[in-house]
Amino acid sequence: MNKIIGKIQYNAPVILNFTLLSFISYILGQFTKNFTTTLIFSNYKTSFADPMQYVRLFSHILGHANWAHFAGNFIIILIIGPMLEEKYGSKTLVQMILITALVTGLIHTLFSNTILLGASGVVYMFIILSSFANTEAGKIPLTLIIVFIIFVGREIFSGVTAQDNISQVSHIIGGICGVFFAFRKSRRDS
Repeated sequence: MNKIIGKIQYNAPVILNFTLLSFISYILGQFTKNFTTTLIFSNYKTSFADPMQYVRLFSHILGHANWAHFAGNFIIILIIGPMLEEKYGSKTLVQMILITALVTGLIHTLFSNTILLGASGVVYMFIILSSFANTEAGKIPLTLIIVFIIFVGREIFSGVTAQDNISQVSHIIGGICGVFFAFRKSRRDS
């Protein structure tokens, strides 16, 4: 057993820590009947005089409504994230996650009266960013265009036609953040 444990590598610390923090947030929410989820891990319109509002602009990416919501987001994050962490580095990936959380949280707070929680914006940022992973500097990959049209286009269509609690706006913002980060990195490399 020790030989097996000794071979396990903590290969993507940002992704694994993000997953662990979100899992702890989910468990806390379950034990407190969603009190902590609402107080700390959800973003909603409230006064900017409330100090927790500034925390929630970031922490909403750690909260999840149920197990299916958590699992759906983190399956994708755990598949794509390690590749992105290796390509961009841990520090840069943390910055991308935090910027995406902040932009999503701010736009949601300013323009929506619903509750936002979950890492879906980060997932969409990762999906778009991953389609840019193996491109030449200064070139626009066809995969990026196709992925952007499919994923972001679907969210725009769903936002207009769907009557659900899913925040298509956070998905679109996440996708736009992914495009921004990909082009910024590409310009620096060329």
